[in-house]
Amino acid sequence: MNQGIIYAAAAYLLWGLLPLYLKALQDMPALEILLHRMVWSLFFLLGILALRRQWRWLHELQNRRVLGGFLLSALLLAGNWFIYIWAVHAGRVVDASLGYFINPLVSVLLGVIILHERLRRGQWLAIALAAAGVLWLTLQAGQLPWIAIALALTFGCYGLLRKTAGLGALEGLTLETLLLFPLALLALAWLMLHGGSRFVDGPDGLRLLALCAGPVTAIPLLLFAAGARSISMTQLGLLQYLGPTVQLLLGVLLWQEPFGLAKLLGFALIWAALLLFTAEGVWQAWRRQR
Repeated sequence: MNQGIIYAAAAYLLWGLLPLYLKALQDMPALEILLHRMVWSLFFLLGILALRRQWRWLHELQNRRVLGGFLLSALLLAGNWFIYIWAVHAGRVVDASLGYFINPLVSVLLGVIILHERLRRGQWLAIALAAAGVLWLTLQAGQLPWIAIALALTFGCYGLLRKTAGLGALEGLTLETLLLFPLALLALAWLMLHGGSRFVDGPDGLRLLALCAGPVTAIPLLLFAAGARSISMTQLGLLQYLGPTVQLLLGVLLWQEPFGLAKLLGFALIWAALLLFTAEGVWQAWRRQR
């Protein structure tokens, strides 16, 4: 259990720092960055599998049900990647962080509905507080926070699929990137042949950063998948706050994105929900120990 928590926390911390990497790729379109993430992640993962001689899982490729499930998780992952990259490039890091703040709501509710996990009254109250924070932000902005909601839904559903998947963390992520690889490679080739690729026209530093998309993408995802299979959806949702906290600090302090009083109040409700959720969990753990 402790090992699963460490894996998940490390993954969220790395995702919190991801905007620094994406900002360095500001001159490359979001779609091209997504394609590079798909391609180079596969090469990086295949290298790890080769070193470990871990190929027994390939027989699962004959199972249509397994392929269908991983194709769905691969599409959810690609959609989440693209929305997040676009948000960072558009100067919406704070809005993206909101998506990962409310993602625990999705994770916890999916755990209740799909996996039949039970929540106590204090946990339900924390969820209600966080939902009130999201509602407040929606009313103050005058529109639905679509970036946040899209990120929360795609990643929450992805986490559920990976938790219930039949393959391990490394094998499952490799299969996902393998399913995305042909389309990504064809799209990159089309961009290069038609003069629309910054990988070809850009400086050497930009190419090197694009090549780093493999380990930058794969390492936190491997940590997340390993953690998601070892801990409950409730614990996974709680740890999720680590990543968006780092993102929020980067957006406000480093890139000085707007964060007025109205937005602060909405975030404060969500933070209060986190504190209540944590305190309730500690109290219950203490009671069980007694």
